[in-house]
Amino acid sequence: MTTPEFTGLAAPLSALLGKEAKTGAADVAATPATGTNTSVRTDTATSTAPAPGTGAAPGAGATVVPAAAMAGLPGMQPVPSAATGTGAVPSTSALPDAGAVPGMSPVPGTSALTDTSAVPGMGTVPGMQAVPGLEAVPSMGTVPGTPSSPLQTPSAAVPTTNPTTALPTPNATTTQHLPGAQRGAFSPEMARRDFPILHRLVNGRPLVWLDNGATTQKPRQVIEAVAAFYGSANSNIHRGAHTMARDATALYEAGRAAVADFLGAPSPEEIVFVRGTTEAINLVAETWGRANIGPGDDILVPVLEHHSDIVPWQQLAAETHARVVPVPLLPDGQIDQFAYADLLSSRTRLVAVSHASNVLGTVPPVAEMTALAHRYGAKVLVDGAQAVAHFPVDVQAMDADFYAFSGHKLFAPTGIGALYAKPELLASMVPWQGGGNMIESVSFDRTTFAPAPHRFEAGTGHISGVVGLLAALDWLSSFDHEAIAKYEADLLAYARQALAMVPGLEVLGDAPDRIAVLAFTLAGHDPTAVAQSLDLEGIAVRSGHHCAQPALAHYGLDSAVRASLALYNTPEEVDQLVASLLRLQQSP
Repeated sequence: MTTPEFTGLAAPLSALLGKEAKTGAADVAATPATGTNTSVRTDTATSTAPAPGTGAAPGAGATVVPAAAMAGLPGMQPVPSAATGTGAVPSTSALPDAGAVPGMSPVPGTSALTDTSAVPGMGTVPGMQAVPGLEAVPSMGTVPGTPSSPLQTPSAAVPTTNPTTALPTPNATTTQHLPGAQRGAFSPEMARRDFPILHRLVNGRPLVWLDNGATTQKPRQVIEAVAAFYGSANSNIHRGAHTMARDATALYEAGRAAVADFLGAPSPEEIVFVRGTTEAINLVAETWGRANIGPGDDILVPVLEHHSDIVPWQQLAAETHARVVPVPLLPDGQIDQFAYADLLSSRTRLVAVSHASNVLGTVPPVAEMTALAHRYGAKVLVDGAQAVAHFPVDVQAMDADFYAFSGHKLFAPTGIGALYAKPELLASMVPWQGGGNMIESVSFDRTTFAPAPHRFEAGTGHISGVVGLLAALDWLSSFDHEAIAKYEADLLAYARQALAMVPGLEVLGDAPDRIAVLAFTLAGHDPTAVAQSLDLEGIAVRSGHHCAQPALAHYGLDSAVRASLALYNTPEEVDQLVASLLRLQQSP
């Protein structure tokens, strides 16, 4: 997934986000940057017409997306990158020393960083001391009594964690997006080296981030893209006639096209930018829901849902005199499909279901559930917040009517997300909020609204968030998504096996299809106390109800510990978690 070139900011941003992209329906020709394979095909010449999606905003005018001007921005000094010796992000030497920021003090419990040589792009930040290289992070080895896993043997299909392994060399037909990386190759150590935060110490120990269900960490490509946008391209979008506005608009709409491509949506016009999954669900409830759900209608919601996919429907039902009907779970955490089929009826207007549970990890058969709901004329909204980072998504294959996700669970910034909706549904939905950007014309006699998706994006959007999301999607698409899913499935199997060695530990749910989420209880220990104890050893997990109280109540609980894994987690980190839990269980 790549992006087009943009006037005046080719060096700062296109070097980070790649070449040869589709902005809506048309490809945009680009001049390859140094180090980029020139055999990559571009289908059209430089266009002076509005990029699809940008021209739909009222008054936006033509958005020109010319070929790359690789000279860079005036006053921007290239700095060496981690691998290539060239870069487009302004030198960090111009940044003030972090210690000079008024009122800022070291993070409590955080040890001094002692070597930044292993963290790409970090070595030039003043005031930063040494951080141990990734290879210096001590391995805990196999927890005593824990069977060895294929993940820890060099002969396994899944790469072992060897931070010194050289990255593959790009072949002749591959666009180089990550320095030295072949597009499509994947290993957790390839991913880890792009995350500066994974190299910090917490309470004197290397950070083990197992709170990915709450939010994922951000690769340097995302961090640098957001910084480069604010440093070289910051402007409001749409309507502006000046260069900076055109560039910012092109980036914003390229982000929309990238999301459509990522979800398998037919067109960028079917993508609405929102703050996240919660806002997307509320948007559907307040627009489509108010117009289509009335007294006596049913909204089916499985018990495993996140509160964000329960509360908006309860609020809507209370106002429209509809009913929210819970779909029960089986003991292993799967949705009871027989009960679901029995609950569907001519009264069912909507089925709201998560693509993956945030507390049990369950992956329901969404395509089958959608097909059955459509037989009754019901629409289906899929909460993809926990799914998008773990396995490929195709909204057309599952025939979802609505699909929502949050960028911050997909290695992108917080405060940005997207809603996909079928075009006929978007066309029928009235605006949710009023204001600028969502109008066509305004007078005191009459206001007309912009076409979708712009009519749902009142006010100034989270432009830098879209830039970060675009960078995150490009970064993630540099790996084989199927390979990521395979690796995480094997890592989950290893974690289940290892955690089974901890006396008194019980993992919730055992659905056959699930993502790498492990909610558990430890006999004799309060979940919050368990999380605090793990934090002392640098291990970040979450405790509480996880905004899924009905799902926990299914197991007679109101709280649990949750360790949620991502593509950059390793078997060694699982070993550290298990070793810490064993120490806690054996402590007086």
